[in-house]
Amino acid sequence: MADKITELANGIYSHIGGVENVNKLVNCMTRVRIGIIDYEKVDISGLEKLPGVMGVVRDETLQVVLGPGTVTKVAQKMAEQSGVELGEEVPQAKARSAEQTVEEKAAQTKKKVKQKNQRPWSKVLKTIANIFTPLIPAFVGAGLIGGIGSILSNMITAGTIKSSFWLNIQQICAIIQSGVFTYLSIYVGINTAREFKGSQSLGGVIGGITYLAGMNPDLPLKNIFTGDPLSAGQGGVIGVILAVFLMSQIEKRLHKIVPDAVDIIVTPLVTLLTMGLITIFLIMPIAGWISSGLVGGINWVLKVGGAFSGFVLGTLFLPMVMFGLHQILTPIHLEMIAKTGSTLLLPVLAMAGAGQVGAAIALWMRCRKNKKLIELIKGALPVGVLGIGEPLIYGVTLPLGRPFITACLGGGIGGAVIGLLGNVGATSVGPSGLALIPLIANGKQFNYIIGLLSGYIGGFIITYFFGTTKEMRRGTDQILN
Repeated sequence: MADKITELANGIYSHIGGVENVNKLVNCMTRVRIGIIDYEKVDISGLEKLPGVMGVVRDETLQVVLGPGTVTKVAQKMAEQSGVELGEEVPQAKARSAEQTVEEKAAQTKKKVKQKNQRPWSKVLKTIANIFTPLIPAFVGAGLIGGIGSILSNMITAGTIKSSFWLNIQQICAIIQSGVFTYLSIYVGINTAREFKGSQSLGGVIGGITYLAGMNPDLPLKNIFTGDPLSAGQGGVIGVILAVFLMSQIEKRLHKIVPDAVDIIVTPLVTLLTMGLITIFLIMPIAGWISSGLVGGINWVLKVGGAFSGFVLGTLFLPMVMFGLHQILTPIHLEMIAKTGSTLLLPVLAMAGAGQVGAAIALWMRCRKNKKLIELIKGALPVGVLGIGEPLIYGVTLPLGRPFITACLGGGIGGAVIGLLGNVGATSVGPSGLALIPLIANGKQFNYIIGLLSGYIGGFIITYFFGTTKEMRRGTDQILN
């Protein structure tokens, strides 16, 4: 396995212009995200054909889809070969940039400006991804442990299991889950400061301020707009991101004007005092109003729209993943969980993955002569069942075209069922599919399973009858060859 990881890392470097054409490496659950200096040196076609590569997304960063497990090992190997830690700037790239001619720099700047103009939301989405992607393993692990704790709590209440042993296990699960979600604003503050080149310690403090930990509950601070008492966590992660962004701008400006001799004292003092006041009296009330309206609006749409809203959301989620737009939903899910205890949106969107699984099974049955397609499905289907759908998207359905559409429609059917049943929420974010079952709130696991099966069946039937061509079934298509 180690040799395959090294071979894949070397193969990726060979198709992107080598280490000297890379300025930064990070990874999420399924993708290596590579900062490219000169896109003209990148061989996208050759990269897509590289064994082990399930897909390539060209954005402000180059995203190479490798699948869960493999991506972490390959990203680490590539970082070792570049001589830096993941997320750090590659020194070879920095040195090379310093030696570039004026003409090369001008050409690169023009290219970047053009690319940004073509993708106005790409930078926002990239920023959100960089803030929350490092937290996904914590969300998944702590969320699943919390789900197990909830199941034990229900069983203890129902009298199914007894004894102090199980009560202790349930409490331990709750403590582990709280380690992430109780102090989430601090983690988000740290990651946001790193993204905007501010001091991470100050970012964490700004996130911590939103808990109002030092406030006297008998003499609470007042909302300057309504006169009501401020509540801890008001504005949630949306407010933290905005506050730390402003903090980073203030800090960078102070570093430029404060004398070096007193910079270590004056800059953090002024930054925290200024942003503390702005965060407490302006950002928390305004972000609280925005997040409350957003959460309430989404819940209202799901409640009123029912099956129709579920179908639309379930159908459109795969295209959102394809374009990277799903990253914008993470802070929304977290706000819904913080305000209502669960996100009603996630189980509906999870049906998109169910549609893909159903479509993949249909392709397996209909295209048995297409050996390469079958091998791709075998590799991508197990993780697809567990809720990680990118290998199926980029390795199977999207390259073939028609199955991608039928998979989306299958997801819409699952979403319609979830919307029809109603009030199916998740207590954490992370993978969907079967892995989401322990996270379903209020004993609605059976309703979620019904939706999941509907997505499987819908994706299977539509793809089986309408999602293949003669070339796919015979194995003579050129798309995957």
